[in-house]
Amino acid sequence: MKIICEKEKILKGINSVINGVASKTTMPILEGILIQTNENELKLTSYDLEIGIEYIVEAKIEEQGNTVVNAIMFSEIIRKLPSSDIKLRLNENQLLEIECEGSLYKLATMNPDEFPELPKINVDNSIEIEQTTLKNMIRKTIFAVSTEENRPIFTGCLFEVNDNTLNVVAVDGYRLAIKSNKINEKVNNFNSVIPGKTLNEVNKIIADSFDTIKIGIARNQALFEMENCKIVTRLLDGEFLKYTNTIPQTWETRIKVNKNHIQNCFERISLISSSSIEKEKKYPVKVNIEIGKVIISCANQTGDAKEEIFVETEGKELEIGFNPRFFLDALKAIDDEEVYIEFGTNRSPCIIKPIDDGDYIYMILPIKMKE
Repeated sequence: MKIICEKEKILKGINSVINGVASKTTMPILEGILIQTNENELKLTSYDLEIGIEYIVEAKIEEQGNTVVNAIMFSEIIRKLPSSDIKLRLNENQLLEIECEGSLYKLATMNPDEFPELPKINVDNSIEIEQTTLKNMIRKTIFAVSTEENRPIFTGCLFEVNDNTLNVVAVDGYRLAIKSNKINEKVNNFNSVIPGKTLNEVNKIIADSFDTIKIGIARNQALFEMENCKIVTRLLDGEFLKYTNTIPQTWETRIKVNKNHIQNCFERISLISSSSIEKEKKYPVKVNIEIGKVIISCANQTGDAKEEIFVETEGKELEIGFNPRFFLDALKAIDDEEVYIEFGTNRSPCIIKPIDDGDYIYMILPIKMKE
């Protein structure tokens, strides 16, 4: 095997597949990247038995071949080499020689025949969507995915196609985020839960461009296909929350506020909220809604803080408590200048939504305040 490739191209390929490499495994082969050649292409593959990533790199192939090399070592060497052409050669001792200008490294390799094949997916349903649209949908929901493994179904996002609309939904038991987008062509209704880990990797790889990405769904696998990259992943089993039943349809109190103004208030207040000496205790912020203004405050052993902001208000006055991080996560995901924040009672969910983007909704459960 002999290959010549530009550093930037091979490094982009490595960066795209590196997070499909197994981090904790009893199978050393899964800690490697499979390197394969095909005419004038170099294919890099990683697979941790849950997510598999293939990336095609344009290269000059002087001699065909394939091998597996430790991903971390290979990645670090390529990253630190000069920005020039890199030569890869598998020598007679099955060492991978990496040569660039005056640098020469030789890495031990593993048998490529032992590298597991990525699952062959027979797609039942599929959609095509612009990469920038999918990137935006993931960004606006992924932060609300659960990190608690005792409820595995909530560690992923629901991808639901209904009446030619794609809904991406994330929930962790305390909050819920939904982003919707119309699909231009006629597609079948379906729903599947894709692991949050996979979606994070998809979001790193896809471009902020109008090029399309194809999402294919099989019985227990999903496939993301782009021009030079393919990602396969298992789907999560279980019944997802019937989320439409949880979203309040009416409100008792509503405010209209500049998104950046209230976000800055919560960021400053959270300095006190998150700095408690008793780290195991959660100190919510208190939100008082009065006519024409909102007062956000917090007090604990560290100190106390109060922010006052003028807003447009409708409905009743209200006092309610929240985890400030949940508010901040939502506000950071919203691009609009102004938002509506809708409240019921001090024990019912709060809804945050952009004024101009009706396809995004964020819901937070309040925290009971001490008397």
